[in-house]
Amino acid sequence: MPKLDIGEAPEGILELSNEEIIREFELALQAAGASKETIRAYIAAIKDFLSFINNKPLREVTLRDVVNWRNTRARTGFPGSKTTNSAKWQVTLHYYSILLRRFFQWLGLRLRVPGSKRLTPRIDVLSDEDLRKLLNVAKKPQDKLILTLLVSTGLRSRELLELRVEDIDFNSRVIKVRSAKYGKERLVTAPQDVFESLSAWIKLHGLKPGDKIFKISYTGLYKKIKRLAIRAGIEPNKIRPHILRHTFATLAIRRGLSLPSLQRLLGHSDIRTTQVYLHLTIDDIKKEYDEKLRGALRENVKTCTKCNRQVPVDALYCPYCGASLEEAQLERAEISA
Repeated sequence: MPKLDIGEAPEGILELSNEEIIREFELALQAAGASKETIRAYIAAIKDFLSFINNKPLREVTLRDVVNWRNTRARTGFPGSKTTNSAKWQVTLHYYSILLRRFFQWLGLRLRVPGSKRLTPRIDVLSDEDLRKLLNVAKKPQDKLILTLLVSTGLRSRELLELRVEDIDFNSRVIKVRSAKYGKERLVTAPQDVFESLSAWIKLHGLKPGDKIFKISYTGLYKKIKRLAIRAGIEPNKIRPHILRHTFATLAIRRGLSLPSLQRLLGHSDIRTTQVYLHLTIDDIKKEYDEKLRGALRENVKTCTKCNRQVPVDALYCPYCGASLEEAQLERAEISA
């Protein structure tokens, strides 16, 4: 994640209460241009640590406190977490460690937060069949437009909900994403039919340049997608708005979009973040194997006449039954004669 320039805490900051220090740090993040999501992540990490050490004053925190927190979280996870997946604990711990390290630096505390191995989380995506079902049950124009935008652009939920009429260039088929993560604007595109649907939606509702395309909250969006999933016969736990972003990225990779192009569309600062979408499911591997290798491999095998198993074409002995393949071939020829 990009490093924010939050400077250093004012002198005497450690004389304040923990609650006052957190508030000062939050103001520093806001002044540095941190997004609400980034601020929320910092505060969550700090409060989790302080809860673990029973809100001990920050000026009294020791390296032993940090190490105990890290080791406990790595072993037992985080309080209130709905998952028992240790890999997901490690991902959270990795990011919390980075955020705490930056917080301690801001405070001027010489505490080295030990690094935590970053595990690549499993990327959940909708199957082609589930995606088709979801789009088929979206009968209302708003539902259909939201789904097609998410799965054809990879927009984040906040980016979608902040989208305004003036952000859409219908002539160039370009959408300007102004509410991107870390405040970085980017451009995305979509198929022509998506722009046609957007144009019809804007005209139908008489929207002006500064108006938002969708006047719903994130909670409303979340519930809407869950309801559509239930209607489509998809397990609701399998889907949330961000899953559609993952689905777009995976489909783009499968259809041959280059990694740098996908990076720009998704708004990733580091291409290593985009590389998580290079994962291949076993179904992908099996399909490609059947298409590219199975026939070729069959051309390079022969059948043992003793045990009827396939063996390499240049083998002299069967690796399964030990029979001499040359003798077996001669014997078969004699029987045929």
